[in-house]
Amino acid sequence: MAFISKQEIMASSPKVKRTTKHGDGAQNLLRSQKDAYARLLNQHQNGKFRSYLQEIAKQQVEDSMSTSVSRSVNVLSRRKKGNSESSYSVDSLSSQQSRQVADASICLYMDKTNYQVTCTEDQGIKSGMLEKHDRMELHKAAAPKKVHSKPQHKRNEKDIKMSSDQVGSEEGDSQQLRCSRGEEQAKNKSKKKRLKGNLAKKDQGECGREVDLIAGKSPNENKAPQSQASKESLPQNNKDKGTKGGRGSWKQLFEQYILKEDVSAGLERGELIKGVLRINPKKYKEAFVPSPDGSADIFLDGIAARNRALNGDVVVVKVLPPEQWKAVSGDINERTLANQMVPKASDVIEEAHYNEDDEVIGKMKKVCLQDEDLVTTQSVKHGSAFNISGPSSDRAMQRTGKVVFIFEPKHSRAASGFIKFLPNKKFAMFSPVDHRIPRVNVPLADCPADFVSRPGDYENTLFICRITHWPADNNFAEGRLAKTLGQAGEIEPETEGIMTEYEVDFSEFSEEVLNCLPQDLPWSIPAFELSRRRDLRKECVFTIDPATARDLDDALSCKQLSDGNFEVGVHIADVSYFVEEGSVLDQIAGKRATSVYLVQKVIPMLPRLLCEELCSLNPLTDRLTFSVIWKLSPEGKILSEWFGRTVICSCIKMSYDHAQSMIEAPDKHFSVEELPPCSPNHKIHEIQEAILNLHNIAKQLRAQRFEGGALQLNQLKLSFTLDKESSMPQGCYVYQYQDSNRLVEEFMLLANMAAAHQIYRTYPELAILRRHPPPQSKMLDDLQEFCDQMGLDIDFSSSRGLHMSLNENLHNDEYAASRREVLTHMCSRAMQMASYFCTGALKDENSFRHYALNVPLYTHFTSPIRRYVDVVVHRLLAASLYCGPPLSLSLEEVHKLASHCNDRKTASKRVQELSSELFFAVFVKECGPLDSEAMVMGVLDQSFDVLVLRYGVQKRIYCNSLEGLKAVHFRKVGKRPEMTLVWEQGDPSKESTQQEISIFTLLNVQLKADEGPMKYSAVLKRPSEVV
Repeated sequence: MAFISKQEIMASSPKVKRTTKHGDGAQNLLRSQKDAYARLLNQHQNGKFRSYLQEIAKQQVEDSMSTSVSRSVNVLSRRKKGNSESSYSVDSLSSQQSRQVADASICLYMDKTNYQVTCTEDQGIKSGMLEKHDRMELHKAAAPKKVHSKPQHKRNEKDIKMSSDQVGSEEGDSQQLRCSRGEEQAKNKSKKKRLKGNLAKKDQGECGREVDLIAGKSPNENKAPQSQASKESLPQNNKDKGTKGGRGSWKQLFEQYILKEDVSAGLERGELIKGVLRINPKKYKEAFVPSPDGSADIFLDGIAARNRALNGDVVVVKVLPPEQWKAVSGDINERTLANQMVPKASDVIEEAHYNEDDEVIGKMKKVCLQDEDLVTTQSVKHGSAFNISGPSSDRAMQRTGKVVFIFEPKHSRAASGFIKFLPNKKFAMFSPVDHRIPRVNVPLADCPADFVSRPGDYENTLFICRITHWPADNNFAEGRLAKTLGQAGEIEPETEGIMTEYEVDFSEFSEEVLNCLPQDLPWSIPAFELSRRRDLRKECVFTIDPATARDLDDALSCKQLSDGNFEVGVHIADVSYFVEEGSVLDQIAGKRATSVYLVQKVIPMLPRLLCEELCSLNPLTDRLTFSVIWKLSPEGKILSEWFGRTVICSCIKMSYDHAQSMIEAPDKHFSVEELPPCSPNHKIHEIQEAILNLHNIAKQLRAQRFEGGALQLNQLKLSFTLDKESSMPQGCYVYQYQDSNRLVEEFMLLANMAAAHQIYRTYPELAILRRHPPPQSKMLDDLQEFCDQMGLDIDFSSSRGLHMSLNENLHNDEYAASRREVLTHMCSRAMQMASYFCTGALKDENSFRHYALNVPLYTHFTSPIRRYVDVVVHRLLAASLYCGPPLSLSLEEVHKLASHCNDRKTASKRVQELSSELFFAVFVKECGPLDSEAMVMGVLDQSFDVLVLRYGVQKRIYCNSLEGLKAVHFRKVGKRPEMTLVWEQGDPSKESTQQEISIFTLLNVQLKADEGPMKYSAVLKRPSEVV
């Protein structure tokens, strides 16, 4: 895939004026809500309307008292059945849209709640009804309309009630679930009115039904909605806790956490499950915890079930009774695969609902929803309806659970987002960009000084907020604003927000830390230290790194011996010489644990004086190193091995492209002008010969590795060229992995394996190694069945078989690499994550293995400038070779260190991915729309994922966002999902065009910038649009 520059795109695809059809919905929604509120206020001035509200109030109050407990039981029983009916309410909107609806209505709701507290009895009823009418008006403006025939009315009003009972941060006008004093007064007055019998029941019912049908609500629904889950989980002694600060009765939304001793006992008995919480970023009411036995994930349905835990937290979960399990379509383990966290790949999670549009919902008269034959009529935007049909006979039950204890709060509790002004409140509302994080009440004192008087000035300003507390009786958390970042959509504020949320320490190193470094500059190696090391300064040693690299922590050497064998050396920067164990510098390095590589800069683990100067193996400079030197046969067989501390002087700084040019032209004589500055002590021909010999040995080592069972699942990496002054993206390209990369990789792997054996042999209880567990067998079985039905001959019986299959059975046409990438992504979803561990913490040595590399012992030794684990490994090596002090850490301390490094490595990887996504979004905005071929990676019932071939990015395309789409037919052939898209024709006399979608289907897509900052989407081109 070639480099794509900004100029090429602008020339080949002239920039067109972007339409805002896809984004108009949210703006119109907000505008209609404001209009609804304005109309409501105008109408309220009219005396007839006041009388009308009073009449409604009388009816609503009586109906509310006549509503029995049986209705709640019916609602609960419907939930237990796993009802698959579509709910055409705000709840069924996407997380993005529903949060916008809530944002627009929350000020109104909280203001009305506050007003009710101080009103008289009569005012309590009127304001309560006014609030209800507010909600109805907002619902009319925001939620799709649905008209039912009379026989269906009662059933569907229960659905709507059940929908409103769901606890979710997007439900703006149901966030505050505390009963107000006005509501209590309304209840008391309703009792008096029932005794007096002032209103005829028939008249009340007709009036109430008329108003509620307009709003799409149940006639009996006049109280603030409350989560059924929270009612069930509420302890008996807390149900009537009395008033709280004069604001009404206290309502507990979340369960209290169980005691720590009960957690330990429950885990031992197998009654509780501990795991990492994963929240669906596309539908944040859905969360999952992996099952320890490798079966399907435990599903946490709703925010109440998460019990205030955030994404990434280690939680303790209690599995609910079987009658509360969730009915899901298809195989449960397939759903688990779709939700498995994988490196670099996007979360692929089955969507449960479409985003409905109110213009077409009213046209739908009949919805047939049966367990045996599911046919659901849905809608798309732009006013065209379509059908989604597919069998549901293979419905299965997925275990559900609830969080009863947060074992370890891994999430930073920090987020970037926006603040919103709430009238008559002493706090503002912070709305996070990440919808998986709750809204937060923040003190007005934390906001800018003129925020209250000029809130509109800050609508597009990003802030950092830290959650300090999340009460059990509120869907809102409490927190403090930490920092103003700047304008949303700009690279630096967005980058800082990402780093803060993932706890990347990007602050400058303190004076105390810098004092740990050598103060006499320029620094030179002390004579005493030289005398203790093996001197390799006269050897032909060189570095091969990316052209822009500044922290050079590894070098190579290779010379042919008289017996025909080779002496090959890997030389690693001796960071542990400068970072003394236990020092302030060591502590900060351990806390950061890793350098973070963003698109435009690096956040270093160590001060730049070490990273780029004293430790970096810069050319023509004496540097301290830790070396492993082998005697190898031409076939790559290890004949001898030596470890020790050394001193080198690199003769040249080579880039991967320089080395690749030598590999591709072995007979070419390179001139001085074609290469970087080189030491006069070594000729270019000598360096070229060393690189060619290393290349030949590396090919042998690589072949042996994969023949022995190694597996490689590389995924595409997007790289950018940046403007030197503005750091804005000027072009992008898919990074090409070349033979020169593989050369370096083979010898780094060999060195890491050698270091692992050395430290484990000497310190069997304290060695810090890296393990990679095999994939769960059940998941692989399902993937095997899927591939068989796709006609793919993939061998999942071993890592070796899988590697061979991925490289041999996908044909050799121009799209073979794309098919391999798609299949690699699918396989990655079944894989577990590699992790660091302390050998003394795992008793079974078989669990030390690294599945992908297919080796018994592995660690990280070769990058101590950017990874703290490597520094610890260097210390263990030095102690094992009696050239350094013994490690002072205990087994427990090494275990905690390994866990911390795992967390930081995961966070660092995610930040790097988000940085790349951020820059590509800017590139699309500046240079788009961008056209490209795409290959289907996955098909869901309402959307499909594609790999955009020209840019290597993955995007999801939602069927309801496709303009001109008439119908969608989803089906499964065994485990193989397929979809047929039916497109409308401009000429009504012509038949509709059908388009088949399945795995590996080639499509034409266009990437377009969205209205929101740093957002873009992929749009499928209609078959008629493809030239």
